Amino acid sequence: MTNAAKDVTVMNASVALAKTKEILNQAVADLYVAHVALHQVHWYMRGTGFLIWHPKMDEYMETLDGYLDEISERLITLGGTPYSSLTEFLQHSEIEEYEGQFHDVPASLERVLELFRYLVALFQKGLDVTDEEGDDVTNDIFVGAKAELEKTIWMLAAELGQAPGL
Repeated sequence: MTNAAKDVTVMNASVALAKTKEILNQAVADLYVAHVALHQVHWYMRGTGFLIWHPKMDEYMETLDGYLDEISERLITLGGTPYSSLTEFLQHSEIEEYEGQFHDVPASLERVLELFRYLVALFQKGLDVTDEEGDDVTNDIFVGAKAELEKTIWMLAAELGQAPGL
């Protein structure tokens, strides 16, 4: 293979799945910020149900960390470079940060629902992009994460006496 042919191959590889890499990196930023937001909920939760919901936030953070790791590794597999600094996460996340303040359990769970609904919508964008670009492996990652979060949304909403609102 000539040097020119190698250069074209490298250029095509970097352009391949460009939208998929972009949505994966968006997910990296948003999952990291969502983890921090859940940690804030964990710390600032008060009231009836605290003993049940406080440790549940740890489970939710672990779930998001699992998605973050799998999505970051997929991005690297595709030749992308995941965001990896606090500055990058904050610059690229669409999740709004709030100053920490104490809330009762229902208000805390509303924040969790807000975060998870946002992530479900983001994962749906990921499904659309990966369908368009024909990346069934990344699509599968988004399908699994979306399904798990939708079930969690249903359970959280039920706890608050609401319909899932999906």
